[in-house]
Amino acid sequence: MTYCLHTWGNIMEKKILEELLLKKSQQKKKISPINYKKRLFVLTETNLSYYEYDKGKKGSKRGSIEIAKIRCVETVTLEEPTPPERQYPFQIVYKGGLLYIYATSEESRERWLAALHKEIKDNSDLLNKYHKGFFINGKFLCCNQTCKAAPGCTIWEKYVTLCCATGYVKPLPPVPQTLWKHRSLPQVPSPNESVLNIAVAQCNYESKGNSAIQLVRSHKYYVLQEEGYDWGKIRDLERESSGIREQTSVEEQSIDTYDWYAGNISRAQSEQLLRQKGKEGAFMLRKSSQVGKYTVSVFSKIPESQKGTIKHYHVHKTPGNKYYLAENYCFESIPKLIHYHQHNSAGMVTRLRHVVSTQVNKVPPTDSLGNGMWELKREEIILLRELGTGQFGVVHLGKWKGKYDVAIKMIKERAMSEDEFIEEAQTMMKLNNPKLVRLYGVCSKSYPIYLVTEYMSNGSLLSYLRSHGKELQPLQLLEICYDVCDAMAFLESCQFIHRDLAARNCLVDSNLTVKVSDFGMTRYVLDDLYISSLGTKFPVKWSAPEVFLYTKFSSKSDVWAFGVLMWEVFTLGKQPYELYDNMQVMEKVSQGYRLYRPQLASDIIYQIMCNCWHELPEKRPAFHQLLQFFETLREDNRV
Repeated sequence: MTYCLHTWGNIMEKKILEELLLKKSQQKKKISPINYKKRLFVLTETNLSYYEYDKGKKGSKRGSIEIAKIRCVETVTLEEPTPPERQYPFQIVYKGGLLYIYATSEESRERWLAALHKEIKDNSDLLNKYHKGFFINGKFLCCNQTCKAAPGCTIWEKYVTLCCATGYVKPLPPVPQTLWKHRSLPQVPSPNESVLNIAVAQCNYESKGNSAIQLVRSHKYYVLQEEGYDWGKIRDLERESSGIREQTSVEEQSIDTYDWYAGNISRAQSEQLLRQKGKEGAFMLRKSSQVGKYTVSVFSKIPESQKGTIKHYHVHKTPGNKYYLAENYCFESIPKLIHYHQHNSAGMVTRLRHVVSTQVNKVPPTDSLGNGMWELKREEIILLRELGTGQFGVVHLGKWKGKYDVAIKMIKERAMSEDEFIEEAQTMMKLNNPKLVRLYGVCSKSYPIYLVTEYMSNGSLLSYLRSHGKELQPLQLLEICYDVCDAMAFLESCQFIHRDLAARNCLVDSNLTVKVSDFGMTRYVLDDLYISSLGTKFPVKWSAPEVFLYTKFSSKSDVWAFGVLMWEVFTLGKQPYELYDNMQVMEKVSQGYRLYRPQLASDIIYQIMCNCWHELPEKRPAFHQLLQFFETLREDNRV
């Protein structure tokens, strides 16, 4: 199986707009002086580039921004006073930066805004707010925020128009649960209150203030008087006492209890601990050198660094008191922020995978794999014969308790894929569906670690198609696609992205039921988007354009891979794009090339494949929609 790193060059395209404009320096350092230079700006379908221009001649390229990375294009409020040549500014906000440009006239500015809006309308990460003032001398003039990546303070009205063109609306992150759950009671005649509110305490809480009441889990309390967001007067219904309650999120009471909080250790100490751990995504939260601030320190084995590198991310706060590391992902508390980035890198060098705790006597990571019903006795498992090998180690056929046929994945000590192996086991523990290969348990107390799953006697779907495909009827091929779609619809509903769906990663049992397997790359996502870290490998020929261009994974990139799997099924196991290498596939797919219709696939089946391969993720069907369509075809015996 061949994988390719995330590398790609843009194809030369026809110019859309070209004009000599004034560019403001980006002030990458606070001490850098502000200056303005004339540049020749050239807009194409994929890039906005600018060049030196002197005496009527185009010089060398000075910079370029990918259209797909642009998140907002809008005017900027004029500085006071402003010379005539800087009367018509507009801004381009893109991933990683902010560019200010001055047009020569209002007509020129409107022309550039219209052209850029047209090109970015299909971008999925457009901002709904922007900064209407300039970022000068380390702060935005409109809201005084000091971080250049800070969330916008003004609603971007154009956002609604652009998003309506695609139908794409990015879901908001989940709201943290609070200590209190309110519900209004019916209005009750009372001499003192016309409406009573009741609150139920979700945990025990001992107030640190002057409260006359201690909160007891599950006790009910009347809310006598709301005194703003933080506190109010309540009465304990069980104890018939009154007092003042503090309405505080449990997660915000203290972060001291979390393993990932390292407290007031130095930057050098954090780096030493992270390097000792030496695992991709090892992280901790520590107090920053700035009073009241926090920093997330994370270790990454990026390709260009043999020894690994450590990145330090400051935790910023919005004017609305929300925390963020990346400006598009804001949370009400630091624990919620950490929880999100444990599942999604979202602009960081890697996601937060392994807690590096400064507390002593912590159990090794493998000890958390098998506990209770998941930990099996090694002596109850007998290895019979080898079924195959992979990156992780070896797969054996075995007997469990002397009577159950099982497949046993093994990993040896210090194997390169230990983290992926453990993650796969933890994922399988969370998933239970008849169309997913079942996990029986693990042996994790010593090496080699065992991952014990149900045995699928007919092996991988790819091998079965190549050896027995000619024996299958078109309706049976449809049934195979239905089985896989059923499994993927379940993953979709549970907010899991498989990321490596292909015929080779599905297994066939003795009844010819197909089940999805190989969850080493599977990720749980909170908002149906997983942006992988630098250097991530992926199967190019099963990957959607947004994967090999921007390493963006979602349930819709799984849908693209499912379309390729359907093609594998109806060609009886042929290699997709068999005449092209990975780089050629990326180029051709980006230009609109798609796999041909298999001889065994009807027009309607091929149309489903093509729908899965739509260039825009939001235009592809969801798995639950595909499942309904397959059910209709099955009922009508149509293929």
